[in-house]
Amino acid sequence: MSQVLEPDPAAPSRWIAARRASDVQVTQAITAPLLTSPGRVWWLSLLVSGIISLWFLVAVVWLFDQGIGIWGVNSTIVWGVAIANYVWWIGIGNAGTLISAMLLLTRQKWRGSINRFAEAMTLFAVAIAGLMPIMHLGRPIYAYWLAPYPNTMALWPQWRSALVWDFWAIVSYLLFSILFWYVSLIPDLATMRDRTRSYAGQRFYGALALGWRGSARHWSRLQTLHSTMAALGVPLVCSVHSIVGLDFAASLMPGWQEAIFPPYFVVGAMYSGFAMVVVLALVIRWGFGLQAIITRRHFEVIGRVLLMSSIVMGYSYATEWFMAWYGGEHRERGLVAFEFTGTYAPMYWALLACNVAIPQLLWLPRLRRSLPVLLAIAIAINVGMWLERILIVWNTLSHGYMPSLWRSFHFTFWDWSFLIAPLGLFALLFLVFVRLVPAVSMFDMRELAHEEGVA
Repeated sequence: MSQVLEPDPAAPSRWIAARRASDVQVTQAITAPLLTSPGRVWWLSLLVSGIISLWFLVAVVWLFDQGIGIWGVNSTIVWGVAIANYVWWIGIGNAGTLISAMLLLTRQKWRGSINRFAEAMTLFAVAIAGLMPIMHLGRPIYAYWLAPYPNTMALWPQWRSALVWDFWAIVSYLLFSILFWYVSLIPDLATMRDRTRSYAGQRFYGALALGWRGSARHWSRLQTLHSTMAALGVPLVCSVHSIVGLDFAASLMPGWQEAIFPPYFVVGAMYSGFAMVVVLALVIRWGFGLQAIITRRHFEVIGRVLLMSSIVMGYSYATEWFMAWYGGEHRERGLVAFEFTGTYAPMYWALLACNVAIPQLLWLPRLRRSLPVLLAIAIAINVGMWLERILIVWNTLSHGYMPSLWRSFHFTFWDWSFLIAPLGLFALLFLVFVRLVPAVSMFDMRELAHEEGVA
């Protein structure tokens, strides 16, 4: 795809790498990919992601037909890949809105280049996460039991189940994220309505723009609503992933009854989410030629956030080890020893390498500004965060209070299917998204250009 804005290192602007970036240039750079025919790379990516999505559909149908016995779960490890995937996907989903809302409230100008696709990442990740508990139930036809409904037993069936908490967490967060994403999209939808030449496109974008005219009254109400929703979004995101952490912390199992779990899960969500934003930003930057809008300075700032998050994660791991030792509980100490030397020890060492050791390379400015290095670190972080999720489940359930119940989890083909295939569905949804709506906020970038004196 053609690149409208060329990067200019000598530009006076900090977040837009062009000496002159007028409103027309910014708008043209962002809308060009939507108003031109997609290239072969996009079609090939759509084909591959579509095939992987079909693989996921086949795996789901087979699971519903055969039952959860196709997974590697057993009488001891009753939670497996599905729950680990749920926590991993909901973490990535939480991060998108958290990133956008926090950066808006703290008036971070560089958010304008990443907030749109970060929020879209939230929608797709949360939708995939919501499927995992339903598939884990074993009898998905009774998934409605998670919601309150009039029945002869009680108004809130199985309220003691953590799955009920998850239901409310996912539904409330998904609805909020859709509204938060859509509100900021309205001015750009109006721009697409005015720029597209096809009648169908005008009708499509016109209906979604809700009659936006760009008047001072419209802008005032939009900014008030957006800021208010951002203020509501930050505590909502923290509460949602705290609830996910309480799925574990509310139990009596060794290694799970930790008061640190709620904040630990929130930081982990932000950590994996920022890492996923790096991957998506690099893909969009390269695919749509937006090097002037998503600059190297954006990646350097995100690299600093990842570095700080890695330090917090390392501190959290050390706190778990210390509390197990200081508490003096035999089973807690045995669990820590099992993590380092037991069945899954290689995975645990890989977790520490990916989440703590490798990100320390970001202390070096030269590596922090290197896009290939940052991409490799971001992928390593996402791998490490998934390992953390699965090992939280496996280590505790494999090494509980009763030695007679100690078991090990062994992957099956269908476990791998539910791990890999959802990534294809996520890619498919994202590819469709970037062809329908602007991947970068036009009005945020135009405002930024004027504030920095570029226009």
